[in-house]
Amino acid sequence: MAPPSKYSPEFREEAVQIALRSSKTVTEVARELDLNPETLRGWVKRHHSQQEPSADAELTTNERARLKELERHNRELEMENSFLKKAAAYFAKDHR
Repeated sequence: MAPPSKYSPEFREEAVQIALRSSKTVTEVARELDLNPETLRGWVKRHHSQQEPSADAELTTNERARLKELERHNRELEMENSFLKKAAAYFAKDHR
């Protein structure tokens, strides 16, 4: 029997989601979360293996890589857009 994990399932899932959504490498995310990179890499791999097969299974390797790159770029643009909206709201306030 494996020893109990010192990380809760919630922490693991959140770490995986951060790694998947970030434009950073798994190693960089792991360091920021004070985790061993191989631990986080294993969690991400397990997460992928537990997902249901989807339309992605029909994509070629190149198409999957391109899709992942486009999704990452889209997330970055969404974050930039959100920041710009907040900045616009801040500067639209009357600062007298």
